[in-house]
Amino acid sequence: MHYFHWIAGLILALAWFSRIVDAALGMPHIADVSRPEWDRNPVSPGGNPRVSIIVPARNEEETIEQPLRTLLALDYDNYEVITVNDRSTDRTGEIMERIAATPAAHGCLRVVHHQELPAGWLGKTHAMWTAANQATGDWLLFTDADVLFKPDSLRRALVYAESVPADHVVLFPRMIMKRPGEFMMIAFFQTMFMFGHRPWKVADPSTDDHMGVGAFNMIRRKVYESVGTYEALRMEVLDDMKLGKVVKKAGFAQRNVFGADLISIRWAHGAMGVVNNLTKNFFAVLSFQWPRTLISAAGLAFLNLMPFLGVWLANGWERIPYAIALCSMFLIYLGMSWRSAVPPYYFFLHPVSSVLFIYTLLRSMFVTLWNDGIVWRGTKYPLEELRKGMV
Repeated sequence: MHYFHWIAGLILALAWFSRIVDAALGMPHIADVSRPEWDRNPVSPGGNPRVSIIVPARNEEETIEQPLRTLLALDYDNYEVITVNDRSTDRTGEIMERIAATPAAHGCLRVVHHQELPAGWLGKTHAMWTAANQATGDWLLFTDADVLFKPDSLRRALVYAESVPADHVVLFPRMIMKRPGEFMMIAFFQTMFMFGHRPWKVADPSTDDHMGVGAFNMIRRKVYESVGTYEALRMEVLDDMKLGKVVKKAGFAQRNVFGADLISIRWAHGAMGVVNNLTKNFFAVLSFQWPRTLISAAGLAFLNLMPFLGVWLANGWERIPYAIALCSMFLIYLGMSWRSAVPPYYFFLHPVSSVLFIYTLLRSMFVTLWNDGIVWRGTKYPLEELRKGMV
């Protein structure tokens, strides 16, 4: 046991400390487009580039109106909004049409209605592909039906994209959190996201690090077409991240940026809301492979729970590596608190959120295998097709 604590503690200390050092050196290099220097108009020889904003939606009657109205209030003069009513069984399509008919839409909002889904497609990817085929923009902005935009959000992102220049820009949203469970779970998710996807390395063409966020994926149209459009991702559950992956692999310039509250989203309601949202996705993250999922669950437990256990179970100097791991973990929470609304003291609930996330991962695997596929937005997608369609 003496040697176990030294070996385990040193591995954990190295893993967490190296990540916090890497983040401390890299995160300051990620641009924040909410800063004053980005508050200007894009400079382009042919005038402001046209942007097509694409919003897929299915059964979003409770949330769709306010996000669409924020899109219609953007302070940019050359854009269109294409909303896709993807086989909704509620009033989503009716609300879209009503908003499109108002003076506030000033003719820039179009509504596309889907009644059927072709074989070999996910509903969301098919909706985005269809809208992109009708788009007239030089840039395509894919977003979700529950994202709230501030008036200057698009303009600032475009100024950045044209200035760098970039081919694909991901703007991180502000997470609207109202319950302690949401703070706890989203804090853990952000910690693990930073651990697994290094945002500060996305701009480095020599790395495989890539990024995609469903709330704000903005891509040059010619690049979108060059990587195969959403037809290449038609069965991808993680379509946002996989779009980032194919763009990065193709050698195009990819950037992710902060933006304070330029865009915001209420991702989940309560801790179990996060669990339910991720149940669909987590097994897909592990490529629908159950051995890999079990190994990952064990790895998550070791990485996130062992520092808390080891600092109590070890004796004397054996506790020091565990303490280094815990201090590094706390510094990550502290750093996140500067960019999000999560207070750093949620670090003390990290063991609870760890257990819930491990449960979510195993639940995602079990439910997907039990159902031989996933049920998403009212449609069943067979596991065999999902595996074949992975990028």
